[in-house]
Amino acid sequence: MEENKVKNLSSSRMAITYSAEAIDVVEGLDHVRARPAMYIGDISEKGLHHLVWELIDNAVDEAMAGYAQNITVILHEDGSITVEDDGRGIPVDIHPKTGLPAVQMVFTKLGAGGKFSKKAYQYSGGLHGVGASVVNALSKWLVVEVYRDGKVYRQEYEYGKPKTELKVIGNTHKRGTKVRFMPDDSIFETVKFKFDIIAKRCRELAFLLPGVRFVVEDERTGIKEEYLYKEGIKDFVKVLNQAKEPLFDEVIYINDGQNKILVEVAFQYTKSYNEVIESFVNNVKTVDGGTHVSGFRSALTKAINKTASGMRLPKELKGGIKGEDLREGLTAVISVKVPEPQFEGQTKSKLGNQEVKKVVENVVYDYLIKYFEKNKNIAMKIIEKAVESAIAREAAKKAKEVSRRKSFLEDSSLPGKLADCSETDPTVCELFIVEGESAGGSAKQGRDRRTQAILPLKGKIINVEKTRIDKILSNDEIRSIINAIGTGIGLPIQEDNEGFDLSKLRYHKIILMTDADVDGSHIITLLLTLFYRYFPQLIKNGYLYIAQPPLYKIKKGKKNIYVKDDNELNKYILSFTVEEINLPELDLSKEDIKELINMAKEYVELNNTVSKRINSEILNFLIENNINEDVLLDEEKTKELVNNLKGRFKDFNIRYEIDENEGSFKIVIEKEGKLRKESYHIDLDFLSSYGYIKLLELKDKILNKIKKLPLKVKYKNELIYIHKIEDIFNQLFELGKRGIEIQRYKGLGEMNPEQLWETTMNPKTRRLIQITLEDAALADEIFTILMGEKVEPRKEFIMKYAREVRNLDV
Repeated sequence: MEENKVKNLSSSRMAITYSAEAIDVVEGLDHVRARPAMYIGDISEKGLHHLVWELIDNAVDEAMAGYAQNITVILHEDGSITVEDDGRGIPVDIHPKTGLPAVQMVFTKLGAGGKFSKKAYQYSGGLHGVGASVVNALSKWLVVEVYRDGKVYRQEYEYGKPKTELKVIGNTHKRGTKVRFMPDDSIFETVKFKFDIIAKRCRELAFLLPGVRFVVEDERTGIKEEYLYKEGIKDFVKVLNQAKEPLFDEVIYINDGQNKILVEVAFQYTKSYNEVIESFVNNVKTVDGGTHVSGFRSALTKAINKTASGMRLPKELKGGIKGEDLREGLTAVISVKVPEPQFEGQTKSKLGNQEVKKVVENVVYDYLIKYFEKNKNIAMKIIEKAVESAIAREAAKKAKEVSRRKSFLEDSSLPGKLADCSETDPTVCELFIVEGESAGGSAKQGRDRRTQAILPLKGKIINVEKTRIDKILSNDEIRSIINAIGTGIGLPIQEDNEGFDLSKLRYHKIILMTDADVDGSHIITLLLTLFYRYFPQLIKNGYLYIAQPPLYKIKKGKKNIYVKDDNELNKYILSFTVEEINLPELDLSKEDIKELINMAKEYVELNNTVSKRINSEILNFLIENNINEDVLLDEEKTKELVNNLKGRFKDFNIRYEIDENEGSFKIVIEKEGKLRKESYHIDLDFLSSYGYIKLLELKDKILNKIKKLPLKVKYKNELIYIHKIEDIFNQLFELGKRGIEIQRYKGLGEMNPEQLWETTMNPKTRRLIQITLEDAALADEIFTILMGEKVEPRKEFIMKYAREVRNLDV
């Protein structure tokens, strides 16, 4: 067997020179802006993030070839994003065919890259492979910096066209490529990058590329995540199983290849009842599996049956152990490297190469036969688990057959529990699954009887994460849900989902409606776990929703206003502020006052964001004194600023030093605290950042509008003076809250039927959240942590995310 093939897959091509000659050209960038969906799939949030994947894929190709060890992604405050690696750096020499620098070709010629003819890369990641040129074409602006041969090269682009020549801007010891771009908001439906989406992908890639460090930083929030996994997909399996109890300690790991196809598999069994398989081809996730997954399953079944031959198995396993019996409790990660992958289906998320199935089957089977021979105790544990699964599967089949023989809802413990709708066309029908009998009663009275059905639940349903399928099917509440939906239920470990028929779905909107308190959240989690484990097709097809009842009722005089969330509440309060206040020393209209409040709000929010990088009092000092980047280019001005800071902030240790990376000075500010040391840098990067420059601009705009501080405010017969810019918004906001009553809703039962209809059930005014499965592995991990047996991972999860919780009802 060939040792450690995946980690050293670059050895055969380390000698290849990555220069302009390794770049191939495929023309045709002109109409990318006219038809972006042809190149990135769509112009929604998914297409927006595809731009980031293209750049990350380029960095990953460098890492796979053995040249890069660090990949960094930064989401900037101005909405732009940076992807940087420490690979060889895109070539900057002149291409022999075009006479252009190779880096300019990469960003201006469609498909100009090393991956097209395998000259520089053998296994390349991107599905589209359209590369950096499409990112450039769909950006307002893009800046590329290349660190190569001791020099820093830089080129700027606007709307896909070069704005500057490629030029040398300095010397460096670094190497690699850094690309920063701003997506074009005239093309995309949204240009807001999501940290969670990008962090998930980088975490996934860190598992697939052992030893490569990924850093994802969000300057907007101050959040920074770092991923580095020395054991690669073995660590992936351990993380997926962190909240489960393993059947055996070892993660079985296979790493081999045949016919230029490299196979890497890691798997482990747990005492849970669910299967989790994550599969990848050339680091691209295959959500729907494919031939590599089929090959693994086939090999596992054959190897276990070979090992079990000669044993006395129970009657349920007379014909041998079936594949479905081996899936219960299995967690596996399968990663293959294929020179020319072929994908099936609309979403291109299923591998179709038949030769891959054979290679995976051979590699896994050969390894497992030898492994089980040496580790018979582990083989026996898997066989015993399969026997238990087969017995439960037979019991579940019998329970399902009994359920099928009964008429619709005949076995419901509460006659008439479902208040059905009169319409029979499922495309217009909605099922509200409602917490509690009292809320169910209000919903029944307030609904549109033609299209809306109500199913009240009596208390909490059982936790399906801790319960076998035969017990689940005997639970009255769950049987009511199954029968009301009409599709039947498929066993989660069966690939063909026998027993589940989507065509029999009775409602195309299934809406979970619970109170906005701890119990309501728990019920939602239990229901989501049920749907995720046993009705994933409903989520995949977009049929599952969560109702969002209003969070607040505002009472102003005799008028009641229902408000969906905190943002809307704040808007109303600010509108009351504008109505009630007067600025006697200024000639401002109501519109001008509204504009002033919005600027002050933006100032406070941005100030809070930038304060995550530096102490807020020091930040306000810098803004008050109009400190800009020019100060750090002059040593005398830097000294003067340091002395002024020392005079104002006596508790801090403040000094300046040379910043070799920027060719300027930087100020270092430190303070020893009781629990931790505070440390901040005032450098060119900070003073030229979008957030800081925007704060200076907003300060000038606000002062231009109010003329001077303090700001004199008249509220009814009261005079108020506001002395600081950072206090304007908060003090005016508090004035807006005077004279109104704010009631926070915790329960659906607090609303009468008319209110419930108007706020939560009326399709014209309600707010629904559609449940999606963007990342099945993460969803599985979270459900297992929150609903599984182990307490410690749950405590860690809650502690980690506690700071993000708002409006907690205790």
